[in-house]
Amino acid sequence: MSLDLGAVGRRTPRTTCRWDSRDAMLYALAVGAGQQDPYADLAFTTENTAGTSQHVIPTFAAVLTDFGAGAGPDIGRIDMTRLVHAEQSVELLRPLPASGTLEVSTEVTGIYDKGSGALVVTESSGWLPDDDTEPSVRTRSSVFIKDAGGFGTLAPRISWSAPPRQPDIVLDSGSRTDQALLYRLTGDRNPLHSDPDFASRAGFEKPILHGMCTFGIVGRVLLNELCGGDPARFSSMSARFSQPVLPGDPLTVHAWHDEHGVTFRVSSHEGIVMDRGSMIFRP
Repeated sequence: MSLDLGAVGRRTPRTTCRWDSRDAMLYALAVGAGQQDPYADLAFTTENTAGTSQHVIPTFAAVLTDFGAGAGPDIGRIDMTRLVHAEQSVELLRPLPASGTLEVSTEVTGIYDKGSGALVVTESSGWLPDDDTEPSVRTRSSVFIKDAGGFGTLAPRISWSAPPRQPDIVLDSGSRTDQALLYRLTGDRNPLHSDPDFASRAGFEKPILHGMCTFGIVGRVLLNELCGGDPARFSSMSARFSQPVLPGDPLTVHAWHDEHGVTFRVSSHEGIVMDRGSMIFRP
């Protein structure tokens, strides 16, 4: 394994990705829409329901920037059994259409020494066809690469703690035992989430759920709870993945209101699986 520390600042040219209504509906199903009530999320899961226009779950933007636009910048030869998703953020200036195109460019913005490994941060910008200079989509992704540390460039310190009071909102959401097999059809074919042998070599008892699937599940339940399911009210969402989730695990979202939206963390029966969570929404 050879991480290229000189990759910082490396950027891909703009690449056009395309999606249609089927892609958006598949994503919605992959992050749990309709699982608890098949008629509760018809705006995300159907395109021909009377009186209902099709909408797109905002976190689908990360699928478009990370997988719809081809490979990201070259960061060297990486052993994929040593890599896990660490952090994610999505920001939208306006809702995504049910089908369309997006021009995407991705840049490596940081490679940091975490001692036991390295944290690689990339940021993507996405332009819808009628955007002028300002992109409508911005995403930020961090991956942790085990055994790649020791080079001395330290990450900025981030302090975070849940507010010192009971959560204002507690939301429960299950996941299916085949959730990862469904989610991988949206574009992330990493065998860590499907191949027992690969997962074992990566140090896991069995294939784990995609961090971005957990991120999408949480984004969906918070959007429904706080914004009445209206993507136009979504501004941004970010979180850190603190512990793996197994397909079938229950998820509980604890959220606290703040001046812009909510701060949140997510737990399963193994403990906290997502923290440093924030969702900002429009009035």
